[in-house]
Amino acid sequence: MQISQFLDSKPSLLSGGQRQRVAMGRAIVRNPKIFLFDEPLSNLDALLRIKMRLEIKKLQREMGVTSIFVTHDQVEAMTLADRLAVINNGIIEQLGTPIEIYNNPQSIFVAGFIGSPQMNFLDAELKNNVLKTASFTIPNFLSDFNGEVILGIRPEHFLPSNKGEINISVDLVERLGSDNLIYGEMNGKKDFCPVCNKLMGTHTYSDLTDCMEKLFDMIDVSHSNKNQDLSKGVKLSHN
Repeated sequence: MQISQFLDSKPSLLSGGQRQRVAMGRAIVRNPKIFLFDEPLSNLDALLRIKMRLEIKKLQREMGVTSIFVTHDQVEAMTLADRLAVINNGIIEQLGTPIEIYNNPQSIFVAGFIGSPQMNFLDAELKNNVLKTASFTIPNFLSDFNGEVILGIRPEHFLPSNKGEINISVDLVERLGSDNLIYGEMNGKKDFCPVCNKLMGTHTYSDLTDCMEKLFDMIDVSHSNKNQDLSKGVKLSHN
C-alpha cells in the first residue's frame, strides 16, 4: 500500500491522495467480509492510480473478499471488475462481464460510455438489408428490421483504405505512441458528422495532415432501432 512513510505523520500534513491510501489500508486490516470502494483512486496521480489498481486486484484475489467498486473511470471498471454494472440515472442499463458489455452493448448510453474514445454514432436508415447514411451505403446488411436506426462504429473498427467509401476530413491527429487518434468530420449529403478513428501502431501522417482527408473501411458496426427500446441493441458484422 506504500503507507509506511506516513505512519508518524499527522493527518493534516497528508495530501488527499495519501489520506485515501491510509483509509484503504485501515479498511483492509479489519478483514471485512465485503469491501465497498467508492472511487478510492480518484485523488491519486496517474502513476499511483495504476499501481493501486493492480494492488487492489491482487489483494482482492488473495483475500477472496467480495468487493463492490464504484467508479466513473471506465479503465478501472474494465480492469478490476469480474462483473460490471453500468448505471444511468439510478437504473442498471446492463450487467455482465466487461468484455460482454464492450462487445455487445444493450443501449446507446452503454455503447457510448464503455470504450475510449467513445463509439461514433450516425443516423441511418435500414431497408431491405441495405443500410444508408448521409455519407455511405452498406449493402447486404442482414436484418429483419426496416426503418430509422442509429449506427454505432467504434474508432478501432475503422481501417485505412485506398478504396473505402468513407471520406473523413481530418481536424486533429493525436499521436500517443502505440495508438493514434484521428478526429474529423464525415462529409455527408446533408450535414457533417464528427467522428474519431483509432489506429494501432506507429504511422506517418504527413499526407493525412496536409491533405486533411482520408478514406476508411469498416470492419464492425452496431445498430439500434430508433423507434424501439434502445436496450434492444443488435450487433452485426460487415466485411
